[in-house]
Amino acid sequence: MSSAELILPDCSATFRDPQGRLFGDGERVLREIYPEHVEPVLAWIRSSLAQEWIRQGRLIPTRILASVRGESAVLEHERVFFPTYPWEWTPGQWRHAASLTLDLCEEALESGYILKDATPLNILFKGSRGVFVDVLSFERREPRSPLWMAYAQFVRTFLLPLAAYIHLGWPLAATQQRRDGYEPGDLKPWLPFLRSWRHPLRSLVTLPALLEGESGPENGVRSEFQKPKVSEEISARTIRRTLAATRRLLNALTPPARASRWSGYAKTAHHYKAEDHAAKQTFVGRCLSSIRPGRILDVGANTGVYSRIAAASGADVVALDTDVRAADLNWQTAHSDGLSILPIVGDFARPTPAVGWSNCESKSLLARVEGRFDCVLMLGILHHLLVADQIPLAAVIDQLARISLRWAIVEWVPSEDPQFAELCRGREELYRHLSEGYFLQAATRTFAIRDRERLSNGRSLWLMEATR
Repeated sequence: MSSAELILPDCSATFRDPQGRLFGDGERVLREIYPEHVEPVLAWIRSSLAQEWIRQGRLIPTRILASVRGESAVLEHERVFFPTYPWEWTPGQWRHAASLTLDLCEEALESGYILKDATPLNILFKGSRGVFVDVLSFERREPRSPLWMAYAQFVRTFLLPLAAYIHLGWPLAATQQRRDGYEPGDLKPWLPFLRSWRHPLRSLVTLPALLEGESGPENGVRSEFQKPKVSEEISARTIRRTLAATRRLLNALTPPARASRWSGYAKTAHHYKAEDHAAKQTFVGRCLSSIRPGRILDVGANTGVYSRIAAASGADVVALDTDVRAADLNWQTAHSDGLSILPIVGDFARPTPAVGWSNCESKSLLARVEGRFDCVLMLGILHHLLVADQIPLAAVIDQLARISLRWAIVEWVPSEDPQFAELCRGREELYRHLSEGYFLQAATRTFAIRDRERLSNGRSLWLMEATR
């Protein structure tokens, strides 16, 4: 089959790589490789190392659909069910993706390859584990070059955002507007003097910023004839040392285990008695065992108590929460236990927008969730949307119906609940109409009630099935 026999749409998901472009064809993910780059790319994909990584689940499974001499080649990648972007990751996911990048680069050296670009955008998560998806990022290494040309990009896009998060409190989500990461000079003015000279900030920020200030950023750019050449033995040893030093910098960027407002909620929710917790978990587990959804979105997942119940039912789970620390604890548990749970940091009321050129490079959160899940869990979150975010109940139900293909499990919190009253902040009169009857009236326009459970604390749980 030739590429001419395939329909190659004009709209590309990626177009910046000079070797090819990625695009979607319905549920399929295809990549066109331009003719002049076909031979080395296909040689890499067919290599024993790439095939071994695919078997290990660390490189995206890829098959060659079309390859004719002198024409573009077309590849098909396995579709990752729920693509996420680095600005939606927890710190633990960020460090996991960085470590995977270094692992693959080190292993590639043994087979004569090297990673030519090193950005978080090369990684997607399948459940709690990262997978490298850009098969164009590896190339044959120049045997006598001691340089890892992707080092500066790795620092800008992986290490400096982590350093800014840990030492300055800048959210990782801010990288949404910094596609190529941070420069050392972006952090330097905001760091206390003494801290800026401590490891690892001395190497990551202070010295590079000083050198750039003295010689100008253009001094670090080498043309082809300026690249150093050394013996093959020294070249390999130097690159390994660079990677080892880079890993030490990464290991030094471990966020402190500080509690957040919501990270201890499951243990400190005094409005829940032990029997209420047990009854809620039993109800959710029973419903999931009955309906057997394959894919579940857990909205307001917190540290993942119900995400784990959902995963135990056999589902692939995407767990959404605004609290970075709570989401990170959820990811740590899922990763260590090998659970199919993908925590992301995001706000259901203010979903991540589409970004990039013409707003087409990175899809919005809503575009990725709508019509993708068999079941949506909304446990202990609905009253936040109604009161704190002031979203009308009808709008929430409408959004829920667009996301869920069939099922929803929702917790209703009455206005008498202490958490509801706390959110009102003296404006209780504005929300008097939010009764359980009002909820049922809104919900049953789109859903049918299939099961329910009333807790001793006055809250109620509802299993709902879409009727349209």
